[in-house]
Amino acid sequence: MGTRKLGRPTAHRKAMLRGMVTYLLENGSIETTLTRAKEVRSEAEKYITLGKKKTLANYRMAMSYITKESVVKKLFDQIGPAYAERNGGYTAIYKLGPRRGDAAEMALIKLIGEGEVKPVGDKDKK
Repeated sequence: MGTRKLGRPTAHRKAMLRGMVTYLLENGSIETTLTRAKEVRSEAEKYITLGKKKTLANYRMAMSYITKESVVKKLFDQIGPAYAERNGGYTAIYKLGPRRGDAAEMALIKLIGEGEVKPVGDKDKK
């Protein structure tokens, strides 16, 4: 975890980041503020690195942080193997400009390349 407090008590901040990392791994991208995106990147990359090596210990560590079991399964079955040859840098942050309401700097954080990962729960629709 980084040093940014994000204007929240510790428990709220940790819960928010857990939720955002889960959502990022589930859907592939999130639109949020720039400072939150930087914190989410740090945490998400740790768990993607875990997902590259499929061991019971790594699976349990991921389960203790990521809030959905289906996302952990996706992490170890799809995301980890997709980045097997890559040493870090699994996410990209794109600045979007200021938010209309409070002028907070907005950003899009997304998982990069390596055969675009599909969102969880999207069955092949025919």
